[in-house]
Amino acid sequence: MAQQPKAPQANNGIEPIEGDAGGTILGPRNLAREQQAPDLLRSPLTDQGTMPNMRFSFADAHNRLSVGGWSRQVTNREMSSAITIAGVDMRLNPGSNREMHWHKEAEWAYMLKGRARVSAVDEQGRTYLDDVGEGDGWYFPSGIPHSIQALEEGCEFLLAFDDGAFSENSTFLVTDWLAHTPKDIIAANFGVSVDDLADLPPHERYIFAAPVPPSLEEQRGPSPNGAVPNTFTHHLGSMEPKTTSGGSVRIQDSSNFPASKTIAAVLVEVAPGAMRELHWHPNADEWQYYISGQARMTVFGSSATATTFDFQAGDVGTVPRAMGHYVQNTGTDKLVFLEMFRSDHYADVSLNQWLALSPRQLVQETLHLNQNMMQALDPVKQPVINRGKPGKSA
Repeated sequence: MAQQPKAPQANNGIEPIEGDAGGTILGPRNLAREQQAPDLLRSPLTDQGTMPNMRFSFADAHNRLSVGGWSRQVTNREMSSAITIAGVDMRLNPGSNREMHWHKEAEWAYMLKGRARVSAVDEQGRTYLDDVGEGDGWYFPSGIPHSIQALEEGCEFLLAFDDGAFSENSTFLVTDWLAHTPKDIIAANFGVSVDDLADLPPHERYIFAAPVPPSLEEQRGPSPNGAVPNTFTHHLGSMEPKTTSGGSVRIQDSSNFPASKTIAAVLVEVAPGAMRELHWHPNADEWQYYISGQARMTVFGSSATATTFDFQAGDVGTVPRAMGHYVQNTGTDKLVFLEMFRSDHYADVSLNQWLALSPRQLVQETLHLNQNMMQALDPVKQPVINRGKPGKSA
């Protein structure tokens, strides 16, 4: 009889063993990394086939340090499955500026900690100035010039751009433009002498230290062309949630935040032992950012392929459009994460609701469900559920 694999020792971390399958690791290993992604090392036996990587951590991203803060990004260069959205984690020290700039891509943001002041002017010269705090954010359409300045406590925020190939290092900065324009042209444009331009920065400033700005009322100046028609800031974290048995969701898209034409977002909270139900998105890829807690997600890619990934705070996840998945809270604390989509509206299809609303005979003939299972089907969508703690797949 073949010798059965030995159970892993507690001080050696996990081993790639499931029942009779697998065996211990004899060669070199990175225990800390394996413990962060146990379902890649000891995959559920339901996992099969080859799928693209759908997890990347901001901890593995290059950090660009500036006098005044830092930024790091996760794009399709770091994570090939991130096709539709790229993300940036940015820190501004008190008073520091993310200098005046614009992008080809639209920019959506969520404030993780602290407060900031954002300003913008649209193509018709209409102005916008507002302060945002934790749980708030903003959306600036493609080409709209804007700036971000930290208030007295400083801030850190997540930025999402509606193109996975975006690069934070390729934005259009006003200092960079003027540093690469002949000074006689700049002088002629503004009607001044070249001598008046002696103090122009010789290169981009990007993030730079500055005094904390005065109050919003003091800084808000005249707006001769009026204000922008749709607010550029949002309050996703303070929206009234849809609460279900396992947690809650707050859904934001152009229906309740009209300025956001290309990014829809969901703030999800999942209680310990609960899960974001089995579902898929028919209209867009999903880009995730994990704010707190621990999770695992299995993505089904059709053609008998599926892979399970593990996540913790600061990680990014992706799910290609129409691929079935769930997100389970595997920790002892509340799981909080963002779902984002390059779309003007949010949409998902619930497996439970689909089966509940389909002809009963069809469902039974297809899946061989018993009466208990048939009665458990729910025609009302429940985004986050807690119907008992599911065990690890055999």
